[in-house]
Amino acid sequence: MTPGGTPGAPGVVVVTGVGRFLGANVAARLAADPRIERVIGVDPAPPNPELADLLTDVELVRLDLDSLGGLLIDLDVDAVVHLALVTAPDQQQGGRAAMKEQNVIGTMQLLAACQRAPRLRRLVVRSSTAAYGVSFRDPAVFTEETEPREVPRGGFGRDILDIEGYVRGFRRRRPDVTATVLRFAPFIGYTADTTLTRYFAQPVVPTIFGRDPRLQFLHIDDALTVLHRAVAEEHPGTFNVAGPGVLSLSQAIRRAGRVAVPVLEPGLAGVAAIARSLGFGRYGLDQVDLFVHGRVVDTSRLEREFGFTPRSTAAAFDDFVRAHHGGVVVTRDQLAAAEQLVLESIRQVRSTVRERP
Repeated sequence: MTPGGTPGAPGVVVVTGVGRFLGANVAARLAADPRIERVIGVDPAPPNPELADLLTDVELVRLDLDSLGGLLIDLDVDAVVHLALVTAPDQQQGGRAAMKEQNVIGTMQLLAACQRAPRLRRLVVRSSTAAYGVSFRDPAVFTEETEPREVPRGGFGRDILDIEGYVRGFRRRRPDVTATVLRFAPFIGYTADTTLTRYFAQPVVPTIFGRDPRLQFLHIDDALTVLHRAVAEEHPGTFNVAGPGVLSLSQAIRRAGRVAVPVLEPGLAGVAAIARSLGFGRYGLDQVDLFVHGRVVDTSRLEREFGFTPRSTAAAFDDFVRAHHGGVVVTRDQLAAAEQLVLESIRQVRSTVRERP
């Protein structure tokens, strides 16, 4: 611990990814914690202007992850919070190749820097329940020990598996460092702006014909609370972090007051393309597979070790709905497009039935 810090809490903390919402909010919470002496936010790009007020007490350093080693040593850093992950490819920022470079190579470089930092005592890594993948052979509920039955098709899920593998190697090389891995369920809430929230915010929501997967969400405020406590306290290990309870996809769509458009599973990519053309956002294989199979995780380890239970999945989703109520209206053109999708789905089903022997 750095002199001047509070026993049990790190004195100097580095937070990666402070240019985005999650990193900026975590850094701000840590900076407001009197137990922590100094918070340094690292990001190669300047933070979004709307986040600037949050970071007034955070020391900002524009730095790539491959240049982090000297900073950790020179500043006697006690803890690192790794939040600089990309959850979906952005074609304007290099697509899938840039996403993998940031997530996988960037994490390798960060862990190499952490390994050389002699005063480091705590490492907190953002992960995801996407680590479990999704398939028809999945168990009803995943625990932290559950191995994925199949390698995830989506890039983010594969990146998460690689990242967690590197963290396991780091734990073996630096057993003196408390390493905490937080597998977050999809974020939702009044402030969350993700691919998933944009999916539910659109007036016409594509779904898989004959599928009604069970889903879990995590309120963004509860994610911030768990991250803060993982840094300020000792919680070694891997933890599922999700809101208790589940919502089926059909329940979520009804709660949001949206129109569901069922399509055949092989045609969802085409529906996603139409949705993008209507300005509804983008969907990758991670999201598509989630909407086919769903995913539910056990959070008893989190509740036991942290003494904290996030608000329920239903409560988190309702908070999101209240924030977006009335914000989107189905236009005549959008409704016509939705009706066309339904008719096309019916034709595909009839065609499939006719072709069966």
